[in-house]
Amino acid sequence: MTPAADTAGVLRVADEVAEALSSGRPVVALETTLVSHGFSQGRGLVAAQQAERRVRAAGAVPCTVGVADGLVRAGLDAAELARFAEAGTAARKAGARDIAACVAQRLLGVTTVGGTLAVCRVLGIRFMGTGGIGGVHRGFAESLDISSDLVELARTPAMVVCSGAKAILDVPATAELLETLSVPVLGWRTDTLPVFYRGEGGPPVAARVDGAADAARIAALHWRLAGASGLLLGRPPQPELDIEPVLAEAVGRVAQAGVTGQAVTPAVLALVEELTGGRSVEVNQQLIADNAALAAEVAVAYAAVAG
Repeated sequence: MTPAADTAGVLRVADEVAEALSSGRPVVALETTLVSHGFSQGRGLVAAQQAERRVRAAGAVPCTVGVADGLVRAGLDAAELARFAEAGTAARKAGARDIAACVAQRLLGVTTVGGTLAVCRVLGIRFMGTGGIGGVHRGFAESLDISSDLVELARTPAMVVCSGAKAILDVPATAELLETLSVPVLGWRTDTLPVFYRGEGGPPVAARVDGAADAARIAALHWRLAGASGLLLGRPPQPELDIEPVLAEAVGRVAQAGVTGQAVTPAVLALVEELTGGRSVEVNQQLIADNAALAAEVAVAYAAVAG
C-alpha cells in the first residue's frame, strides 16, 4: 500500500479513528478474518463486538479493518461489521498482497493479521489485538507454507497482542523465524510463548513483562533503537484448553482431504470446534476479547510515554 497521502479515494477512515489519530489518542486495530472465517454460525460477529467493547472500556478507540465497495475501511460501524459476518467464508481473506486486488475489483475482503498491519503502517496505528498470528505451518519443509503475517510484523512498527501463534502451526519454528526477522517476542506475565489455547508449552520469550507500562516502554525504545519493526506480546489464555490430541486429528483429516493454503485454518478450526463440543469456541472468543483489552491498556500506557 502507498503512503497515507496517496490513499485518497481508496482508504476511508472512520471519523472517530481519524480524530483519535490526529489528537494522539490511543487506537487499537482489529482484524476481520475472525469475523467471517474464524467462527461458524455468526459467532465471529459476537467476538468482534466483544473485542471492540473491551478496547473502549480500556480507554482506546477500536479500528476494525476490512475492504468493501472499492475502499479499505479503517473503522467499521455496526452495519458494516454485520455485513462481513453475514458473508462468512464467501468474503475473501485479504493479506497485504490481496488488498489492492480487493479494492480494484470491489471485492468484500476480510483482513488477516498481515493485511491489518499493512493498514496500520499507512495510518500510523501502533497497536493491534487478535487471537493468534499466522506462522510456520507444520510440514513447512515440504510445502514452504509460511504466513505473510510474520513478514508484515517484521516491517510494521506495531505491537500485536495475541495468544501466540495459532495452535495448528509449528510454534517452535514460528518463534525461530520471528527471531530471524528481529521481532521481539514478549511474554505477558509468562516466560514462554503461549500456544493459543494453552498458556504453557511454547518456546521461551525474549523478555517477560508484568505491566502495561513496562510493555509500552519496551515498544517505545525498540522503535527508537531498532527501527520500524513490530513486536509480539503473548498473553496466556484464561481459561485454557488442552486440545493437542484433537488438533493433531483435525490437522491430519484436513490434510488427507487435500485442503491447502488459506482454506486450511478455517477447516481445522471447524473440526476442532466439532471435536471439542464447542468448547474451543468459548476459549477462542474469550482470548480474543482479553487480548484486545490488553492491547488497549498498552496503547494507553504508550500514549503517556510517547507524549
